[in-house]
Amino acid sequence: MDIPFITEQVYEAPIEAVWLALTDEHKMREWYFPQLKKFEPVVGFQFQFADDGSEFKKEWRVTQVIDGRKLAHSWTYKGYPGSSEVTFELFKEGAGTKLKLTHTDLASFPHDPHFARHRFENGWKQILGTNLDNYIKRNS
Repeated sequence: MDIPFITEQVYEAPIEAVWLALTDEHKMREWYFPQLKKFEPVVGFQFQFADDGSEFKKEWRVTQVIDGRKLAHSWTYKGYPGSSEVTFELFKEGAGTKLKLTHTDLASFPHDPHFARHRFENGWKQILGTNLDNYIKRNS
């Protein structure tokens, strides 16, 4: 049984500010992935990444968009089996915003240290708990 990874983070910013951080490609480069070249919050849009020399090339596609509330995308790697999905959901939390992240199907990836569940869990803690939090604090 594959248990989704779920984490929540509260940001001291309105939903609109957090939504922009999640959906504006220039902002996303600052906190999510600096290799991001092109992104649009449109179902079916395939992310474009600069080649950073990694053997693990991301192939992501937007799977769901509810404007201002929900963004989901596939998470796959070129040439490797496995497909997962990342969902960002936003909720009003007092004067701030709660972000709930769900990353499903992590067990679909090969049994390899690069795809170990703890790497995804630690990565999300860094991306959301540090990178995005610092970005929001600097820009809100």
